[in-house]
Amino acid sequence: MEKERLVRVFDRQAAKYESNKESSNLTKWRRALLSQAEGEVLELAVGAGANFPYYPPDVNITAADFSKEMLAAARKKAANYHIQAKWVCADIEKLEFEPDSFDTIVSTLSFCCYENPLEMLKKVQCWCKPDGKILLFEHGKSSNIFVSGAQRVLNPLLYKMIGCHQTRDILNLVHESGLAVQRAESHWLNMFHMIWASPEKGFSCQKNR
Repeated sequence: MEKERLVRVFDRQAAKYESNKESSNLTKWRRALLSQAEGEVLELAVGAGANFPYYPPDVNITAADFSKEMLAAARKKAANYHIQAKWVCADIEKLEFEPDSFDTIVSTLSFCCYENPLEMLKKVQCWCKPDGKILLFEHGKSSNIFVSGAQRVLNPLLYKMIGCHQTRDILNLVHESGLAVQRAESHWLNMFHMIWASPEKGFSCQKNR
């Protein structure tokens, strides 16, 4: 029931996401991250397709989201940028792909929504080829005690309104998952994190299920 409520929340927000004009910083960060994508790409929680302008022209994208309205908006964005994508409408946390299916897996601002983000990071490693890329742009709690305090107070309300947790410790989750991080940047009082990574060396899908 909770997941169905979240789907409705994001369905209602699709038009807003579609027309949203991002700041120059967000645009710069998306471009820097997504320019590294290559080959067969899985984008988790594609939303309204905000990443589509920044992909290299030779990638093949599988775009997944649990909101039909978000996917409808993403299809329009894809057409504008001449992107031919495969579309998957499903609960991301229940998705199943064969191990080593993708050269690149992308997630931007989606790990705030999952019930079990650590388990999702392990799934991502399973789906990614051993020498592939995992590109993350996520947000979470600030290192500033006053900002993090406000995030903690507002978190229940914001989660109910927009389906997004404000207090996730993204860097710690990545560390716990075992991801091999090649590079990481944090911005805006350490609330936003860009992470260039790959699966943990020797990662076993069977072992981590």
